[in-house]
Amino acid sequence: MSTEPIGFRFERNAAVTTVVLDHGRVNIVDPELIESLIEHLPTVLDDPSVRCIVIRGKDRIFVGGANLKVMRQLDPDTYRAMRRWVVVQRLLELAPKPVIAALNGHALGGGAELALACDLRILHAEATFGFPETGLGIFPGAGGSQRLPRLIGPHRAKRLIVDATRLSADEALREGLVDLVAGDDFDEVVTREARRLADGPTATIGLVKSAIDRGWGLPIDDAMAVEEAHVLANIGLRDASEGIQAFLDKRPARFEGR
Repeated sequence: MSTEPIGFRFERNAAVTTVVLDHGRVNIVDPELIESLIEHLPTVLDDPSVRCIVIRGKDRIFVGGANLKVMRQLDPDTYRAMRRWVVVQRLLELAPKPVIAALNGHALGGGAELALACDLRILHAEATFGFPETGLGIFPGAGGSQRLPRLIGPHRAKRLIVDATRLSADEALREGLVDLVAGDDFDEVVTREARRLADGPTATIGLVKSAIDRGWGLPIDDAMAVEEAHVLANIGLRDASEGIQAFLDKRPARFEGR
């Protein structure tokens, strides 16, 4: 039976839905938050009227990482329960619409892992980004050790993880870990980018995400077959017809996300 969300809330503004994490003093990740997100995220991921999703933390806190009081129970069951954080990430990664990580505070450990699963990462100028786990004798085992090397290459990923490097916002931008850095205008930048994406051909964006995700790592001929299937799905969308006609009519396109 469905329950109310625990540890977060949805805020709707036109076609943009923001997932605001609000779990304890610093938004610690624990099984309660993880299972609540797994249960409730699909309601916005599958809603065609939601054309962009923003995930952020309350106030100036993004995610405080994993709950170490739980993690100190060094047994497989505990770690499997905590590792379901990868299910949350995969839900966002596979969303058929753009997802923005609004990193309004430090994105470390589990917070950085969550951010890497999103399509656009905006980091506050006073926040940091990194994987400090090796300082505790563990490593980022909920997606971080796999997504990070896919983003910046295996050698650089090893260095950042092994050295428990905590990057400033500008350093994270230079490394390609985030796409934008914003200071006092952080909220305005997030709103602008969310509206821009929501106004776009969001169903096409979903197909782009899927084509890249499914084709990545395949032999080129297999990858081309994946691309062809997505192209054929794309030409059946109303937005494809609208976009081409708008160009021919020399007018702005009015996309509907379908």
